[in-house]
Amino acid sequence: MPRTDPARFRRAAAAAVVFNNEGRILLHLRTDNAHWGLPGGAIETGETAEEAIVREVKEETGYDVAVVRLIGIYSDPKLTTMTYPNGDVASYVSLAFECKVLGGGPELSDESSAVEWFSPHKLPQPFLPGQVIRVQDAVARQVAAFYR
Repeated sequence: MPRTDPARFRRAAAAAVVFNNEGRILLHLRTDNAHWGLPGGAIETGETAEEAIVREVKEETGYDVAVVRLIGIYSDPKLTTMTYPNGDVASYVSLAFECKVLGGGPELSDESSAVEWFSPHKLPQPFLPGQVIRVQDAVARQVAAFYR
């Protein structure tokens, strides 16, 4: 009989590194933990990873984006486990995508208290520690996807 305990399974998630023409990246200040981070979140039942990241970027930042390429797959529990303010702990396998802006503009939401562009070499603090490597990998512009 299969186990259904959600604490024993990892969720699929997607994160976006969105570059502008000046090489800055789009970040949002999360309302759940007051850390800066990449837009992204869980891939919902019935949607592709691409659909999820387009939806998440729109929900969290107000921008419409398109996926350019896969940056990497991140599954190291030290980098992909989140403890939420209510005490919930979730572990993810996260796909990081480079994205480009198609339209829209900065909008706040119940998930974001600020939306801004930053140099990937000078990330604002506090920044989600598990996402630093995703930014570094995006900047490396390696053709093959990273697996970490």
